[in-house]
Amino acid sequence: MNPTPSETEASDQIPLLEIRGVTKRFSGVTALNQVSLSVAAGEVHAVIGENGAGKSTLMKILAGVQRPDAGTLCLDGQPITIPSVQKALELGIALIHQELNLADNLDVASNIFLGREPSRLGWIDSKTIRLGSLQYLKQVGLDIEPTVKVSELTIGLQQLVEIAKALSVDARILIMDEPTSSLSQRETDALFNVIRDLKNQGVTIIYISHRLTEIKQLADRVTVLRDGENAGSLRREEITHDAMVNLMIGRDISQFYARKTKPALEPVLDVDSVRTSTWPRHPVNFQIRGGEIVGIGGLVGAGRTELLETIFGLEPAVSGSIVVCGKSLKLRSNRDAINAGIALVPEDRKRAGLILEMGVRKNIGLPGAWRQRIGQVFLNRRQEKSDSDKMIHEMNIKTPNDSQLVQFLSGGNQQKVVIGKWLAMTPRVLLLDEPTRGVDIGAKQEIYRLMEEQAEQGVAVLFVSSEMEEIISMSDRVLVMHEGRLAGELARDQLSEESIMQLATGSPLVRSEIK
Repeated sequence: MNPTPSETEASDQIPLLEIRGVTKRFSGVTALNQVSLSVAAGEVHAVIGENGAGKSTLMKILAGVQRPDAGTLCLDGQPITIPSVQKALELGIALIHQELNLADNLDVASNIFLGREPSRLGWIDSKTIRLGSLQYLKQVGLDIEPTVKVSELTIGLQQLVEIAKALSVDARILIMDEPTSSLSQRETDALFNVIRDLKNQGVTIIYISHRLTEIKQLADRVTVLRDGENAGSLRREEITHDAMVNLMIGRDISQFYARKTKPALEPVLDVDSVRTSTWPRHPVNFQIRGGEIVGIGGLVGAGRTELLETIFGLEPAVSGSIVVCGKSLKLRSNRDAINAGIALVPEDRKRAGLILEMGVRKNIGLPGAWRQRIGQVFLNRRQEKSDSDKMIHEMNIKTPNDSQLVQFLSGGNQQKVVIGKWLAMTPRVLLLDEPTRGVDIGAKQEIYRLMEEQAEQGVAVLFVSSEMEEIISMSDRVLVMHEGRLAGELARDQLSEESIMQLATGSPLVRSEIK
């Protein structure tokens, strides 16, 4: 395709921001490998990719939150270093996080000048703050009094206050990370108008979103990351849904575990019109039979984790029913779910799955401790020891002894302890949220084997994964979520990265084809 005149002109100019060969590693894991991109002044430049592609790491480097291990950053053609957030702001680079960074107990004006308050005779000059904030509120089209408390504003208005705050430090480059994830359609449209106005004022926007429809509407160019590397880029006239999806996917899945499908048994889990507190307007319906391994696909924020937590009783359902083995449950807490035979391996094993300062045996015995008491008073140490020995052996947990503190185990062995403590309870329904996150390929294979073994024993296995290869390799069926809805269901012979990604990004065309 021939470039437009504006693109030809831009290509002859020095980029406002240039990233050359940036590499970043964490504990031996390469998050970014030789990533490069350039951003022109007054451009809306989208950075997209699957979960774990490296987008957030790259943006944190630009915002001074993290430092690269290798590579060069240039601003106006001059090499720069960004050792801190403060330095990034001095250079005119501001990151607006998905979780807004506002003090909701303060008013709008105070938030805009927070940490940079003008003073007079040693006292904060409130009048100057109020008057000064008006120009930035006007710049983002926000017609509110600067004395209004942030807590009284909707999320959409708070988003605009965050942008005004960034502009108040003379930001030339605004990095927006999933800015519409909590906005209504009306608020989203208002934000898009502000972005276009800022572009016309010469402000550069780096826009990160899983919502490809938004990218098509806003972006002048798109850079796609895949597995921490450049996967390709698109100019304005090349940006289509299919073109973006094709660049985001396309990996060889031959090295991954292959699911050995077997006939399913009777229904074990029936989720009927369940509405979660996060997405109360969207009822979810599905059924899982014994012996099935069903994957839940989707992008960050689609509601996958919230659905598992609702089934497990951590969050009460707004409405609907959950039936296990023909019995309708009243989930007042996760203990009710455990009594019904539901187990949940959480996404964050260190925060929600383990007590790091306790030993392997104690962690494995925790879920069943209250059910295996002697005389309702004393812990059954013999049963705890038996369960621990069994799980260490069956799951091949590499530990010097069952008293070893789990904080000193590898990530893969920690994850096997989390899974083992629930398998010791012989669950009917096994919920797994990102079961192989942060573990090496060997530990992944063992976890896949455990999932297979549970299915062979008639357990209904429901798992969330952001790894396409894992979803495709291990699932009998895949339920794909998009913005709290069940966007579609794919049988095993329909599974492909393309079909999952189309549903995950809300393509109505593929949904109609599947139906």
